[in-house]
Amino acid sequence: MYAISLGDDGAELRPVEVWHAEEVLAHIDRGREFIGRHIGMPDVVADLDGAIAWIRSYADRRAFDAGGLHGIWLDGSLVGGLLFRVWDTASGVCRVGCWLEPAATGRGLVTRGMRVLLDWAFEERGMHRVEWHVSTANEPSINVARRLGMTREGVLRENHPHRGVRTSTEVWSLLAPEWRAARRRGAHDDH
Repeated sequence: MYAISLGDDGAELRPVEVWHAEEVLAHIDRGREFIGRHIGMPDVVADLDGAIAWIRSYADRRAFDAGGLHGIWLDGSLVGGLLFRVWDTASGVCRVGCWLEPAATGRGLVTRGMRVLLDWAFEERGMHRVEWHVSTANEPSINVARRLGMTREGVLRENHPHRGVRTSTEVWSLLAPEWRAARRRGAHDDH
């Protein structure tokens, strides 16, 4: 297994595997309500069987080159994750997502980890467009999209039912030429 350092604070990006299921469940339990304010993953990872099934679904996506799941570890503890929810090599378009437990917020972990994944998607895999779909109420996630240099393309009004409430989704994107230009300029702000 590999681990990619995200800086001098002990943060690492690693793939999430089925054998991490107990750790994933413990992590979700630590932040279940916080994480679940905007995404449904904590509802799916309700118990160990749910954690195993969810991780397997991403292992299957990775096996078919259709997605992927990475964890963010801080000082040896899983504190969040990044994922390719959608991966379409033929069109050159993918969609990313993220989450963190409350104790890990405000450190730039998602931004730093996503920079690694964006470099990989654009430079190694030849993706042309990366999309970020986020609840209009999720200001921290919107701020990450901004820090990554993404462009807000619009709002899908009341398109997603979340815990019995219709929510709206902002669509942000980043194109490969924009990413490369920003990297050449050295433009980045992780916090």
